[in-house]
Amino acid sequence: MGWPNLSTAVAVVAMISALAAALFAVVRLRARQGIATATQRATYEVLHTAGLAAEPLRAGLTPAGAAKAVRHLRTLVGSAGLALADRDRLLAIDGRGGHHGEQLLAAAANTITTRRSTVLGESELRCDRVDCPVRGAVIAPLTGPDGLACAALVAIVDDQPAPGLVQAALETAHWAGAQLALAELDSSRERLARAEVRALRAQISPHFIYNALTAIGSFVRTDPERARELILEFAEFTRYSFRAHGEFTTLAEELRSIDRYLTIERARFGDRLQVKLQIAPEVLPVSLPFLCLQPLVENAVRHGLSRKPGVGMISIEARDAGAECHITVEDDGVGMDPAALAAGIADDPADDSGQHVGLSNVDERLRSVFGDQFGLVVETDLGSGTKVSMRIPKFHRHVRAST
Repeated sequence: MGWPNLSTAVAVVAMISALAAALFAVVRLRARQGIATATQRATYEVLHTAGLAAEPLRAGLTPAGAAKAVRHLRTLVGSAGLALADRDRLLAIDGRGGHHGEQLLAAAANTITTRRSTVLGESELRCDRVDCPVRGAVIAPLTGPDGLACAALVAIVDDQPAPGLVQAALETAHWAGAQLALAELDSSRERLARAEVRALRAQISPHFIYNALTAIGSFVRTDPERARELILEFAEFTRYSFRAHGEFTTLAEELRSIDRYLTIERARFGDRLQVKLQIAPEVLPVSLPFLCLQPLVENAVRHGLSRKPGVGMISIEARDAGAECHITVEDDGVGMDPAALAAGIADDPADDSGQHVGLSNVDERLRSVFGDQFGLVVETDLGSGTKVSMRIPKFHRHVRAST
C-alpha cells in the first residue's frame, strides 16, 4: 500500500530521523557515563559550577556580578536559598528567604564587622507567614587578603542547619573571598599600569619638550612655515601622549605618534637622522600597551644616535607572525654596555637632565599584560648599535584599544 501523500511521507521520515538521533545520543551518553566514574563526574560538576561563579566574582562585588554568582554558589552549598550581602544591602539572593531580607542583612552586617560566622535558628528568623519554609541560615564572612571582611555569604535552609551544610557554606565563602581578593589584585594591577603610564609621561615630557621647542624656535625667523608645521606636529604628539583615556592603543596610532616625534627630531638633527620603516598592513590594527613603542624609538635617538658622529639610521619593522605581531626598533648608533643594561643602569651619563626613558618600564608592562614570555629582547654592544625586539599577541583577553 502506497503513502497517502508526500507530506505524510516526509513527516514519517522526519520522525524516524529524530528517533534515530535521540537513540544515538542516548548511546553516546551511556558510553560517556560508562567511561567516567561517579567521583569524576561529581568533581567535574563542582569545578564547572565553581568556574561559572568565579567569572562574575572576579569582576568585583557588584549587584550585577552578585546576581550572576548566587545561583552557582547556591548549587555549591546545596542550600534552599543563598544571598550575598555587604554592610548596607543584600546584593543578590537566589531561591528562598527573600522576605527575611532585613533579618539576614542585620546578621550579615554583624558578621562582616566581627569577621565571625553566624548560625541562625528558627527563633531568629520568625515571620508572619504561616507557609514560610525557612528554618535557619548560615552567615559566613568573605575576607580579603588583608584579613578584613568585605561581604558575607548567607545560606538559607528549610531545617536547622546541619554540620555538613555549615561547613559547605564556610568553605564556599572562603573560596568566594579568594575570588574577590583576586579581583582586587587585578584592579591593583590596572591602577599600577596607569601609574606607570603617568610616570612614563613624566619621564618623556621634560626632555622632549625642551628639545622640540628649541628646534621650533630655530625656524621661527628663517623658515616660519616650517616652524608652523612643527608646532602642529608637536601639538598632535602631546595630545596623543597625554590623552586621558585608555591604557591600550593600536599599532597604527602608536606609529602615527612616532612619525610626529621623528619629524620634530629630524628638524633638530637634519640629514644626520635617517629612518627606515617596514610595516605589514595587516598588523596595524593590533592592540598594544599605550606608549610602549615610542620610548624605544626615543632611546634609539637619545642614546644611540645623538652621540654618534655622521649619519645614523633607525629602522622600525612590524611583521605578521601568525598569532603574533613581531616588532623591532634598531639603530646603528654607539650601542650600550650589555652588563650595564642588565644591571638596569643604561642611562646616558652625558644627559644632565637626569631623566632616562628606560627599557625596563616597557619590559615590565609587556610582561604584566601578556605574560613573562612577551618581554623585550635587547641585542647591543658598545659601538655596535642596539636592536630591541618585542612580540605582541594579535588577540588577548581584556586587551582592547580605546577609540
